[in-house]
Amino acid sequence: MKYYPAILFFFGVFILGCFNNAETETPPNILFIMSDDHAYQAISAYDDRLIQTPNIDRIANQGMIFKNACVTNSICAPSRAVILTGKHSHLNGKIDNHAKFDDTQITFPQLFQKAGYQTAMFGKLHFGNNPKGVDDFLILPGQGSYINPKFLGKDKDTIITGYVTDIITDLTLDWFKNKREENKPFLMMYLHKAPHRAWWPSSEKFAEFYEKEFPEPETLFDDYSGRGTAAKTAEMNILTHMQYMHDSKVRPSTIKEMGKVEPEIVYVKGDGSLMRPSEQGFYRPFGRANKGQKKKYDVTLDKISEDFKTNWPKMNNEQKMKWKFQRYMQDYLATISSVDDNVGRVLNYLEETGLDENTIVVYTSDQGFYLGEHGWFDKRFIYDESFKTPLMIKWPNVIKPGTTSEEMVQNLDFAQTFLEAAMIKVPGDMQGESLIPLLKGDSEKWNRDAVYYHYYEYPSVHMAKRHYGIVNKEFKLVRFYYDVDEWELYDRLKDPYEMNNVYNDPGYKEVVDKLTEELKEIRIRYKDSEELDKSFIYQ
Repeated sequence: MKYYPAILFFFGVFILGCFNNAETETPPNILFIMSDDHAYQAISAYDDRLIQTPNIDRIANQGMIFKNACVTNSICAPSRAVILTGKHSHLNGKIDNHAKFDDTQITFPQLFQKAGYQTAMFGKLHFGNNPKGVDDFLILPGQGSYINPKFLGKDKDTIITGYVTDIITDLTLDWFKNKREENKPFLMMYLHKAPHRAWWPSSEKFAEFYEKEFPEPETLFDDYSGRGTAAKTAEMNILTHMQYMHDSKVRPSTIKEMGKVEPEIVYVKGDGSLMRPSEQGFYRPFGRANKGQKKKYDVTLDKISEDFKTNWPKMNNEQKMKWKFQRYMQDYLATISSVDDNVGRVLNYLEETGLDENTIVVYTSDQGFYLGEHGWFDKRFIYDESFKTPLMIKWPNVIKPGTTSEEMVQNLDFAQTFLEAAMIKVPGDMQGESLIPLLKGDSEKWNRDAVYYHYYEYPSVHMAKRHYGIVNKEFKLVRFYYDVDEWELYDRLKDPYEMNNVYNDPGYKEVVDKLTEELKEIRIRYKDSEELDKSFIYQ
């Protein structure tokens, strides 16, 4: 009996300490860095065969890199809507780039703002011109421009002279240095346009990377014989669908001089009307450059056109494919090199000021991208290069540096993760799962085995058919629908390049049956349905 008072005293001190700690714990700052169409293959922390990205790699080295991060819908604006709302496309309504985003629904920046965070956004949002929950912003209209871009602002719009990746970083650093309120935690959304098509590098990187040659992917000349109609009919082949002027940067005068060599592609717009090449604005980004800027670009542009003029008439289709691939990689990777340089500028500032000690830093992309795999560029498909996305997170004193996660995580999970980290209540209609257990090393508390994917934008640019599917670490089951009804199954361990559809292989019947049932269940869980599929069609 004589020990009870002492026990009660220490128990009381413990409980009081817990409450005091909860009340005085400093909420973390969040720096969310996202690029547009940045393939995980083009980050050296994932694969160093194409490019070195030492600054982006710093985030992985100082934190956690996710090897199975993926998206719910591999296309720009819908991916961003999923990130902001924490809800699948069929619930947030932004199923494709054409659908209007319902801005009455709650986005996670609004919740941060309400909780007392200072919020800011600089760069590419891709839809809307007045982001909710953001105290300060300058965002690109739509896709934006690489050279001398226009920005939409809270008070006024402005055109800023320079290269877009540098400008977005300048704006971000200026906010940190001159606008950040030291008594408030911050949510900074630092959003790059690069490396989105048409891949205009800075003039310096343009010249540097033109002199480089890059290794070809093993599947560059895939004939899609092991796959279905969707792969065979998609319009994203480097040889057939990549434009010499718009993409490879051959001067229009050179194309005209040599006769008509551009593929005559007619795209179907979202409203069903047709868009011919003349309407697509070839060479338009370069047209924004002033005389001094054009002079710097001209040296490399002249080299490209001279090479094309000399060699194109002698090239067969295989050689043309290889030539286009190299031009593609030179420009795409050059834009990424600028992103990496600029990410380094921001990371350096955080370290120099000590802000890094209580700042969660995230690097990701709105989806993956094809870098010649299967002969393709662009994204859209559930196949890995498009479906998987880079994701690395550092959080000092929480995430063990240099760790790796193989778990199936999605951009659907970002909102919940940020809100939980900031100790902000998560709305009940969000559909993701917080990554906090994984970040803290409590992987036994992570219960997800498979993820759900649904792509809608068809018929449209690149003509990737509508499809949905379920993916776990071992298998991928997909149903293509709308104007076909075809199923595909890939063994992700035995066939990592996804070359052979084994859906009709008797040896995989049990897998097909099991995953088909799980796909039905996951669609019910996420409130997707055949009725919704039928309702999401172009009028």
